[in-house]
Amino acid sequence: MLQSVSDSFTEVVYGAIRLIYPRHCPVCDGLLPWAEIENGKIIKGRLIHKSCAGKIRYIRGATCMKCGKPLGKSDKENEYCSDCIRVHHVFDRGYSVFDYRSISGSIYKFKYMGRQEYATFYGVAVKRHLRKELLKLGIDAIIPVPMYKDKQRLRGYNQADLLSDAVGRECNIPVYKNVIKRNKNTLPMKKLDARGRRNNLKKAFNIVQNDVKFKCILIIDDIYTTGSTIDEIAHEFRIAGVDRIYFLTLAIGQTT
Repeated sequence: MLQSVSDSFTEVVYGAIRLIYPRHCPVCDGLLPWAEIENGKIIKGRLIHKSCAGKIRYIRGATCMKCGKPLGKSDKENEYCSDCIRVHHVFDRGYSVFDYRSISGSIYKFKYMGRQEYATFYGVAVKRHLRKELLKLGIDAIIPVPMYKDKQRLRGYNQADLLSDAVGRECNIPVYKNVIKRNKNTLPMKKLDARGRRNNLKKAFNIVQNDVKFKCILIIDDIYTTGSTIDEIAHEFRIAGVDRIYFLTLAIGQTT
């Protein structure tokens, strides 16, 4: 009885908050209704417009067994994509949810325009498409890619933290945000080639909680491009004795 009353009160409070501060659709950024009627039923708490849901492309089909990129026509019979054949990665394997081109605008707003609420939709998407796969890995900890402290203070938040919280909540995996830190304000990665990215990230991270011991971790970031950031973080955790290192990003491109 008490639980029922508590749940009802929570729903009322949540509904009031949504009426005052409605969510934005992670695709078109339009306001989402708190409730709507569909086929005679009341639908509450929609995280994306029904008309926008079909505009997102999820990662499906043959993917690289290392970085998780969808394989191009020339790579479909291979185990690894052409990038991972050329480059030795420190991590064990990666997973991504969305095709980059279909979600890039959403991620931009999430990172730079304060749309922190998108993290809830992203977390649910991870749960629906990758939760079973992730739980098979035996992950001890989710590790968000850290942001340089001055940069985070200026932006007001670290999008990898928000995404990690959402994924951890949906997949019931603990999140550790203060195990590794970023030592320097590196150059924007989008302006650098693969070699420049790796040089830019040398000694950029260090583990600050050596007393925390993990056997298997999941590093979380928003976008996978060359894997330089993930590799540098994975390198630090390898030194610390972590056996298995995986990563999860929202989006990833496709091999050419």
